[in-house]
Amino acid sequence: MNDQDRHQLINYRIKRAYQTLEEVNILVENKLWNAAINRLYYACYYAAIALLLSHKVVAQTHAGVRQMLGLHFVKSGLIEKELASYYSVIFDKRISGDYDDFVEHTPEDALALIPPARAFINKAKELLEQR
Repeated sequence: MNDQDRHQLINYRIKRAYQTLEEVNILVENKLWNAAINRLYYACYYAAIALLLSHKVVAQTHAGVRQMLGLHFVKSGLIEKELASYYSVIFDKRISGDYDDFVEHTPEDALALIPPARAFINKAKELLEQR
């Protein structure tokens, strides 16, 4: 991938992160808590992918994104441990809500996860703008 294509993909991914975050509002209004958590995860995932692309890091799996995020952004101090911990929490909650039987996330679960998702995405955008 050349630099121009990579830059376009980074911009697309961060834009997609914010669009996906907006989808959460519709899901919350309709009390679709598991779906809201799914979209919160994906909003953060898109932002994480943008960050990794900005450093030419490619991850093959969702777990790989989490691992590479820690390796390239948390260990270096670019992303605070609290935001990285949030990414792990939302990752786990998305997995359980999507794949485990009888898991019904509560309104409190979903609503509490929205502000840190916004903070995670905003941090990603901030780091991207510094490059």
